[in-house]
Amino acid sequence: MPLKIDQSKITKEVGEALVAACPFGAISYDGTLKIGAGCKMCKLCTKRGPAGAVTFEEEATAAVCDKSKWRGVCVYAEQHDGKIHPVVFELIGKAKELAAVTGHEVYALLIGADVQAAAEELLTYGVDKVFVYDAPALENFVIGPYANAFTDFIEKIRPSSILVGATVLGRSLAPKVAARVRAGLTADCTVLKMKENTDLVQIRPAFGGNIMAQIVTPNTRPQFCTVRYKIFSAPEKCEPHGVILPMATPDKMLRGRSEVLRVEKKPEEVDISDADVIVAVGRGFAAKDDVALAARLAHALGAQLACTRPLVEAGVFDPKHQIGLSGRTVKPKLIITIGISGSVQFAAGMRSSDTIVAINSDPNASIFDVAHYGFIGDAHEIIPKLIEKTEGRKHV
Repeated sequence: MPLKIDQSKITKEVGEALVAACPFGAISYDGTLKIGAGCKMCKLCTKRGPAGAVTFEEEATAAVCDKSKWRGVCVYAEQHDGKIHPVVFELIGKAKELAAVTGHEVYALLIGADVQAAAEELLTYGVDKVFVYDAPALENFVIGPYANAFTDFIEKIRPSSILVGATVLGRSLAPKVAARVRAGLTADCTVLKMKENTDLVQIRPAFGGNIMAQIVTPNTRPQFCTVRYKIFSAPEKCEPHGVILPMATPDKMLRGRSEVLRVEKKPEEVDISDADVIVAVGRGFAAKDDVALAARLAHALGAQLACTRPLVEAGVFDPKHQIGLSGRTVKPKLIITIGISGSVQFAAGMRSSDTIVAINSDPNASIFDVAHYGFIGDAHEIIPKLIEKTEGRKHV
């Protein structure tokens, strides 16, 4: 820790004063001054008490790697049974923007069994090179062999930046691989920017969405991040110009500590992230009859019903229906919010929607800051009129 304590200068009075001065409650005193894990490095403690009681020491700067040896922006192409997850195409679109800044190529890393057709599909989105690890043992996702292949790719190809979808699989695989290659990992990025020196600026909400943290790892490569589905836009398909490069899969790469005995398909569920129309309800419209009224509107529009976090915590909705930082990110053609105040946590999960309609009785509600259209008034009067106008009409 760069904060150094000189206990010889810590009297009872000084210790108690430092405890009181810490806004994060990270300092304790029981005859000895201690700074805990809650420290946010605000350095207020260095300005209180006698000079030298608590000092801040800069850590030694790590050696800068040779960035010229790391080239390319890589997208991990997650696939299931040969079908590429839609988040991959969104990441390819962003990767092309980032690579244009540095003049690097766009790579895709594809791991699986019998994935030639998937590799060819990736080329139609403008990928320059698709690196393929194809073996029967990779048919099902097993983290050991998949991490082995991913690590092998990094060691041989040395991509400068790696983008991974923040799916269940991606959130499992990316940290393991990042740890193996001793790279940092920024999770759930919402904005990515590239500097001309190939440093990737990774921006994500922090402290409950109250600030946007900008994270840069200038001294190490590769640069790893995960990105949520529906954050970026997929590019249009184009005439393929890239190449598919098969990668060797020796037996030792395919060995893992676990084995898939059988795969049981779960019943398919509608994911609100894929919905074109959504009706979302919040704390201000959470009564049983209120939700039933919102469900009628959703049915009339052919929409999916969604909610904010308080309704999940109250047991009204399943977590799969939650929109926001701790829920799903959505990007529908139309979203109607009812009784939702519009916290930054919720807005971060839906502000990219094509059309946002807000219904709220409070004219000062934050939701109106992101909405394209707003109804100020009693939802019990507004929604029946909307249902009357939309029932029997063709859905969006």
